[in-house]
Amino acid sequence: MIRSRVSTCYQPHSRIFLNSASYSTESHKPPPWRPASILDEWVEKQVRPISLRQLTFFGRALTEPRLLSSANYVRTELPTRLAHRLRDMQRLPYVVVANPHISTVYELYYKAFEKFRTIPEIKSLADNNRYCDVLREMLKEHLTVIPNLAMGVLECQGLVKPDEIDRFLNTMLRARISRRVIAEQHLALTESFNTSQESIKSDPRTDQNSDFVGEVFLKCNAKDVVESCGKFAQELMRQSSGSNKIPEINIKGHLDATFPYILGHLEYIIGELLRNSIQAVMEKYRESPTDPPPIEVLICEASQYVTMRISDRGGGVPREIFPTLWSFSKGPRTQDRLENLGQVPTLAATMQELEVPRKMEAGLKRTYREGSLSTLSSRPPNLRLGIGLPMSRVYAEYWAGSLELHSLEGYGVDAFLQISKLGNKNEQVTTRASVDAV
Repeated sequence: MIRSRVSTCYQPHSRIFLNSASYSTESHKPPPWRPASILDEWVEKQVRPISLRQLTFFGRALTEPRLLSSANYVRTELPTRLAHRLRDMQRLPYVVVANPHISTVYELYYKAFEKFRTIPEIKSLADNNRYCDVLREMLKEHLTVIPNLAMGVLECQGLVKPDEIDRFLNTMLRARISRRVIAEQHLALTESFNTSQESIKSDPRTDQNSDFVGEVFLKCNAKDVVESCGKFAQELMRQSSGSNKIPEINIKGHLDATFPYILGHLEYIIGELLRNSIQAVMEKYRESPTDPPPIEVLICEASQYVTMRISDRGGGVPREIFPTLWSFSKGPRTQDRLENLGQVPTLAATMQELEVPRKMEAGLKRTYREGSLSTLSSRPPNLRLGIGLPMSRVYAEYWAGSLELHSLEGYGVDAFLQISKLGNKNEQVTTRASVDAV
């Protein structure tokens, strides 16, 4: 009886029948039962990863057939990627899936899956414009996913092994970034195509020689990004602390190094690292009569990678905290993190969504869409969410890069960010569900 039900219905972990009694239906309604046969069909499909170089090549010399081909790639890829993550969520213990925050994410994903899988082939520009409207609506609706996932994981401490829940959340976040990348790229290409068709030249991305192809910035300069993010972080700390004793940021090394990248991803990582360093230095030297020591940024360019080292003298990371730096579920101040996350109801998945009161440097001119990462990036320093570093590593590893942190307790921290220089690495996504249907 049980075996038959599991093979045809919503399929959480087998512990569903053991743990269902521990869940209170008064506080939240659990995910509804649904036939799984349709989901099984999509889970059987393979995800088709792409690279920055492919995005760039495809977006150059954009024609109507290429735009429609892009639309149909996204049309089939989004429900495939959603299906694998839905299956991952179904394999969690029921008491975890029934958590109000995790259940909210599940419902959002299933609604999007049902919507995207039923969209017919896109054969005309009118079809594509309607499809883009659906994409924008879903992207906006899913802004609540990151805080809900983070709060759900924190509330489920003790129900699942921390390493398992961290692997689950890393998989979910990488997949979320991947879906937004292909959706945002197609929206940007559509915008560029429509603008060029109307012969409006004000948008630089309509120029075939533009430094942007959709959302891909072909000449992303590490020095410019560090300077821009550094000035924003310094000004934020100045406003919040009321102090002018803000550490300087010195940049040296290969200052002309450029590479293709999605600018928002790099801004998010660099912004979080510089924010942490500035805050640590200011806290350590708060009572010092002398100016705080500067933050040193070294940029090194090699044949395959560009590496950035961000060094501060903010006292380092306490030994008891260091092992949990990269974890979403472990670490101190769980209750404080939950309360703070509750004050950030929506977080976008990329810095393309950032809208803050600042002017970008001339070399970084771009269009910022209205979104909610402004609440994250411009949050007060005391609003600590506990997800900045692990999220930054997810972003760094997404395009086959890396992020490491070395701490000398009592002295400071060195953060090493490595970026693939050539843009030829595929997105690092989990292409299959952790346990496929049987």
